[in-house]
Amino acid sequence: MHIKYNKIGHFALQSYNISFMTKLEKLYSIIENSNEVGVRLTPDVLQQVEELEENIIKDEILPALSDDIAPRLEPIKRELVLVVEYHPGEPISVALSRKVKIKEITDAKTLTPKSSTPVKDDQKQETTEPHEPTKHVENTTKGLKVTFGDGTVIWHRAAIDTFIETLKKIGLEHIPQIGITHSGYKLVGKEKRNTAPGRIWQHECEGWYIYSNISNSGKARDLKLISDTLGLNLKIEEGKPQ
Repeated sequence: MHIKYNKIGHFALQSYNISFMTKLEKLYSIIENSNEVGVRLTPDVLQQVEELEENIIKDEILPALSDDIAPRLEPIKRELVLVVEYHPGEPISVALSRKVKIKEITDAKTLTPKSSTPVKDDQKQETTEPHEPTKHVENTTKGLKVTFGDGTVIWHRAAIDTFIETLKKIGLEHIPQIGITHSGYKLVGKEKRNTAPGRIWQHECEGWYIYSNISNSGKARDLKLISDTLGLNLKIEEGKPQ
């Protein structure tokens, strides 16, 4: 990452495929070096710095924390919110609340919103041998990146997360009228498809059922059709963030 001074007199940030630790180090050096030489960063650059820091935390650090913490929380059967307070160089503090919405206890920005929930089989699955998978996986996701005309970029490691967040930004209520269906069900609709053991057909989001058992290329085709129909000028690419 480095700062590039462009023709209109503003700094622009450029990202490269480097580790998130290196990204953070270079990110903070931008601010430190600017302060040392007396260069005042523009509000636009400071906004980019803040967004990049949040994206690194959201896309690189939080998934690793989630993988470690989620299994440890499984025995807990009641809803709760854990708030982590971090100050560099000091031990972390963790607060517990029984309120189930982060926004109810703080004005902090939520980096991991519960945007959707996979619609799973309601029946208890039979116990299988350890080497037998409990979920059928069609193929490994290649990732998906969507860029809006206003410059907004939605890009997660899991294509389904990018897909659903993009549909949410467009507006779930606008999608049914386009008429996209899969296996007789609308891409976004109010009808729930009956589940089967080991299968996830849909994700539930804000009262809608989003058909999610679609290949990467299928998701891209659906988004292109939506873009063309609504005149959104979306740029849709395959690939995972590094």
